[in-house]
Amino acid sequence: MASRTSTIKFFSLIICSLAIAEMAMAGDPDILSDFIAPPNRTVDGNFFTYTGMRVIFQEDPKNFTVLKATSAEFPALNGQSVSYAVLEFPSGTTNPPHTHPRSAELLFLVGGSLEVGFVDTKNNLFTQTLQVGDLFVFPKGLVHFQYNADSESPAIAISAFGSASAGTVSIPSTLFATNIDDNVLALSFKTDVSTIQKLKAGLAPKP
Repeated sequence: MASRTSTIKFFSLIICSLAIAEMAMAGDPDILSDFIAPPNRTVDGNFFTYTGMRVIFQEDPKNFTVLKATSAEFPALNGQSVSYAVLEFPSGTTNPPHTHPRSAELLFLVGGSLEVGFVDTKNNLFTQTLQVGDLFVFPKGLVHFQYNADSESPAIAISAFGSASAGTVSIPSTLFATNIDDNVLALSFKTDVSTIQKLKAGLAPKP
């Protein structure tokens, strides 16, 4: 009996160890080659080059703008567990509360100043005012935001992700620009349906 109990404990420990190891390795799946080449395409230096960020140096946006380099825009990133985004903030603009379900975000401020923050799973709010040269990490999956409070100067930041497709879930758009029932939202936010409809109207895509 003792032998059988020891065997069960032994296998239980192995199963737990494997589960912990699997959790520790969670993220983009590993690939079994140097890179993933698309079918029927010649792979040369052009495949590993992305030129979509050149526009940053050609014009100043009037609204908050995100330029992404994920596996969708830059297929060479597929399987490489890395991606980039450049965030441009005209004065007084914000990147509304959102999450990245598949990666943490490491933000590097290269121009201006930014108010940033995130909320953890215990509803603790962590905020900081960033100056040029500062870095700030937003933990994976947590709701976070950035805001350029300067009324005169723009801000620009670069964000790095540990996934080729970190994903973005915008909280305002997810809640108020989808088909969630107005009554559900009104009850959830302890308000009335009329207020919910006004919020939805404000977030509706412009024609």
